[in-house]
Amino acid sequence: MNYILFDGDVRNSLLPFTYTKPVADIRVGILTIREKWEKYLSLTTTTVTQEYLEEKYPMVELEENILINASFCPTKSLVEKVKKLSKNEAIFRGEDVIAFFTSDSQEEVNFDNYTQIEFEEEILQIKNTWDIFSLNDKAIQEDFDLITEGRTSEPIPEGTRYTNKDNIFIEEGAEITFATLNASTGPIYIGKDAVVMENAAVRGPFAMCNNAVIKLGAKIYGATTLGPYCKVGGEISNSVLMGYSSKGHDGYLGNSVIGEWCNIGADTNNSNLKNNYAEVKLWDYETGRFAKTGLQFCGLMMGDHSKCGINTMFNTGTVIGVFTNIYGSGFPRNFVPSFSWGGASGFTEYKTNKAFEVAEVVMQRRNILFDAIEQRILEHIFEETSQYRNY
Repeated sequence: MNYILFDGDVRNSLLPFTYTKPVADIRVGILTIREKWEKYLSLTTTTVTQEYLEEKYPMVELEENILINASFCPTKSLVEKVKKLSKNEAIFRGEDVIAFFTSDSQEEVNFDNYTQIEFEEEILQIKNTWDIFSLNDKAIQEDFDLITEGRTSEPIPEGTRYTNKDNIFIEEGAEITFATLNASTGPIYIGKDAVVMENAAVRGPFAMCNNAVIKLGAKIYGATTLGPYCKVGGEISNSVLMGYSSKGHDGYLGNSVIGEWCNIGADTNNSNLKNNYAEVKLWDYETGRFAKTGLQFCGLMMGDHSKCGINTMFNTGTVIGVFTNIYGSGFPRNFVPSFSWGGASGFTEYKTNKAFEVAEVVMQRRNILFDAIEQRILEHIFEETSQYRNY
């Protein structure tokens, strides 16, 4: 069977992260949503996404296909139902379609003509940006169980202080030196070739992917995820860094989501709680205004390729677009459009030629090519987001 992950109607509520990637490639827990589905299905998947992303994330359609709503994270029982789908059958959860069968000869999909199978079990759905960190504890536990089932961890190195050994899994090549691992509050997963330096204190649930680094004396609270090649120091709580991003020095990051290829300057801090303890509002790309989150704790949402200088301060509920460069004293505003350069004293447009020069150098350091496809995607984002750059 051919499985295709589609963005669904949550794509806009997951901006700025879905400017640069399909919903399926958002990381929550240990794995991306795509990686979760592919591990359960033991098959590769393709994607239905925005037209400008199709060159990088193409769709492959065969005679018979099952389309899966990428906002839903798989479970064993859900995957069993998905695999059994046949012609004119669909799985729903309330009003939301989770998966449905279709063929290449089918001109349109009308669910009124489908047998609708209701899925009533508990399942994680990533519908808003803040779901990425607020559901991360459950996602880490589910991924930990999936990845480690039937496997044996590498031994915990001598000199490491730990609790609840059975809740710690260390992959081959990982280095841990005189660190503290407290897995009494949730699992701790240390990926392949990851490094945990001296005196780092980690409290689960926690996940670090391959080649990630925790620097000397860092304090990491759950539920936190470090994607591949992330490098972190200072204090982090309940945050997700999707991959290839750095927060290498002291400073606080809490209840936040950081995209790929970001860099957070030394002593940068974000607020995750308003002084009056009121509900946090975040910028809503669909409505063009700030919307309620239902959360008391909510920090920073930073899109791919964004950077900030030393001692940057972010207010509670700040949304930063793609390719921003923020510096200077004071708090920048709570919504910074993509391709912006500046800070509290004002912004100017970050020209694509300058932005792409930086991206080429940064990605080359990880032996990843900044190619013409990537450039065309970012040029589209530059044009699409111009409406917000009315400085």
